[in-house]
Amino acid sequence: MEYAVKSGSPEKQRTPCVVVGVFDSRRMSDAAKAMDDASEGAISAILRRGDMDGKAGQTLLLGQLPNTFADRVLLVGCGKERDFNEAAFAKAIALATQQLNNTGSIEAVLYFPELNVKGRDTAWKVRASVESIEDALYRFDAMKSSGDEAPRRPLKRVVIAVTRRKELTESELALEEGIAIAAGKKLTRDLGNLPGNVCTPSYLADQATKLASDSDLLSCAVLEEADMEKLGMGSLLSVSRGSRQPAKLIVMEYRGGAQDEKPIVLVGKGVTFDSGGISLKPGAAMDEMKYDMCGAASVFGVMQAVLQLRLAINLVGIIPTTENLPDGAATKPGDIVTAMNGTTIEILNTDAEGRLILCDALTYAERFEPDCVIDIATLTGACAIALGKQATGLFSNTSALANELLNAGRYTMDRAWEMPLWPEYEDQLKSNFADVANIGGREAGTVTAACFLSKFTRKQRWAHLDIAGTAWNSGADKGATGRPVPLLTQFVLDRCVE
Repeated sequence: MEYAVKSGSPEKQRTPCVVVGVFDSRRMSDAAKAMDDASEGAISAILRRGDMDGKAGQTLLLGQLPNTFADRVLLVGCGKERDFNEAAFAKAIALATQQLNNTGSIEAVLYFPELNVKGRDTAWKVRASVESIEDALYRFDAMKSSGDEAPRRPLKRVVIAVTRRKELTESELALEEGIAIAAGKKLTRDLGNLPGNVCTPSYLADQATKLASDSDLLSCAVLEEADMEKLGMGSLLSVSRGSRQPAKLIVMEYRGGAQDEKPIVLVGKGVTFDSGGISLKPGAAMDEMKYDMCGAASVFGVMQAVLQLRLAINLVGIIPTTENLPDGAATKPGDIVTAMNGTTIEILNTDAEGRLILCDALTYAERFEPDCVIDIATLTGACAIALGKQATGLFSNTSALANELLNAGRYTMDRAWEMPLWPEYEDQLKSNFADVANIGGREAGTVTAACFLSKFTRKQRWAHLDIAGTAWNSGADKGATGRPVPLLTQFVLDRCVE
């Protein structure tokens, strides 16, 4: 998709389609009014006839109006003006995109940044427009023999119109950011949607190597199981014992900042398929356990966005990746392993494997002397029960870091919700036979999982994002969402302007 921003009157646009908003009940946006005035009331007459009243979800495609240059005009219902918020804006953009793509408009000029969204400026609306358009157009058909049937004349170019020329500079920057974040989300979704027999630990390692080979700012190293054995990563390696696929520890280093600048470290859980191991999961919906590497995929996505923007910052991505499968060599409930930092762990449930690979990766992150460490993981189903699909669970040992992430989530609509990390919860992780158990019982499962990880981050400014509820959708809309790439990319962008 090609994008541009411009300013100019809608009635003067020579384009296949001009897109304008209409609020309930039949209140035209400024751009719609301009088209109506130029056409001597053509839109007003259509609205009075009752063809459209502006309710959310409505669209009406019109032919060329008198005294205007666009071939067609698409009216998009925006609902009640007082209720027009960020979510309504994104839905209206997505609806317009689908209509344009399905009706042969290969180019369109979009007059939505003029619409008032409380607390949001033009730059936000430009960036949100790009992300919403790309989300609406996303398809994953890489594994289909013939692919999905594509529109005969798909949408290829969108011009986003801003009200004033003085807004062009900031809007062009917002456009670049939106394109980069959308590219990062797409990469994350593509990796997440691949099946486990394709997207193996070795495949992820190859993708990281390829990403680095195309850039002068990114380097990549892949640690093999023998390397991890020498480092004492007994916790991580305990998970891969039941798999024929060798575990990998992928380390990507982006150096865009000053040489002495401490990096941000992102650690992404990369379990490419999680059967639960000996503590076998129920069969229903087990196919969705290919999404247990979405934390790793989100690290790829952020790296893609940062590379595209060539941000002046240092960023490290660490991805511990393995399968979790049962066989005769697999770890058993009751086994005790030793983590890289010397902590002994009693494995009471082999399905609580994410924390076992993350803890060694978090210890490994110390060698980069990071400014902060953020891990991203589809860690606990309990988080999805607590927060649903709307918010990512956030834990942190540093309130300032937590607030940065919360603010980034609010700005991008990729929201997180802070959960408690109180020492009282650690009592649930006590073991009679080892330093710590890998589960803490049924109560507060999301919290005790984070408490387990916190034992390996005492020396760091650390945050944990549990994306078990937000990384993918089930049902008819099954597929990876690309979250929390917008949140994390905004967090990095905010650090660049400090």
